[in-house]
Amino acid sequence: MGDVWGWGDSVGADLWRTTGDITDTWTSMSSIGFAHSDRGYRVGPSAWNDPDMLVVGRLGWGSNPRENRLGGNEQITHITLWSMLAAPLLIGCDLTQVDDFTKRLLMNHDVIEIDQDPLGKPAKRVHQDGQTEVWARPLADGSYAVALFNRGSSRTNIGANWQRDLGISGAPKVRDLWRRRDLGNKSGGYSAAVPAHGAMLFRVSP
Repeated sequence: MGDVWGWGDSVGADLWRTTGDITDTWTSMSSIGFAHSDRGYRVGPSAWNDPDMLVVGRLGWGSNPRENRLGGNEQITHITLWSMLAAPLLIGCDLTQVDDFTKRLLMNHDVIEIDQDPLGKPAKRVHQDGQTEVWARPLADGSYAVALFNRGSSRTNIGANWQRDLGISGAPKVRDLWRRRDLGNKSGGYSAAVPAHGAMLFRVSP
């Protein structure tokens, strides 16, 4: 690809693939997604990184689609990463074979709003501790998308610190986007137990 994320817009491109083909394995999806934390410095309206399609739901076409090799928590991580990266959400499964879990993933308007935020500024990794990561993305209305990622093999408590990770103080409003639930005002930061290979996504509004 020749580091296309650094020059694609200079040749008039609006969208460019940044990686080889994705497969429905944790190694493939996570290595592609997490590598993009430092590839967003030229991303914005009319200049988008494309880390390949979403491999969620049952895969394959025709009468015999197969089960996804990504677990449920891994698929949540997949869509959380792509949404934080302002990546195109290209559905890679047969829509006639979509199950209820996949519908909930693909039709969560709170999460889609993060991906489609008009500011178009992708997230950055703002804190890392071993296999846990905190990513933050500024949004057009002055709020932030904050994601907690657990790349490890066991449930782990992960915390975001507003001053350290966002540069803000006080007690902003927090909404859990996957659960679609308001959590109220949280002073100083927020922490949660994140399952193995899982993610949580929040909207933080100062």
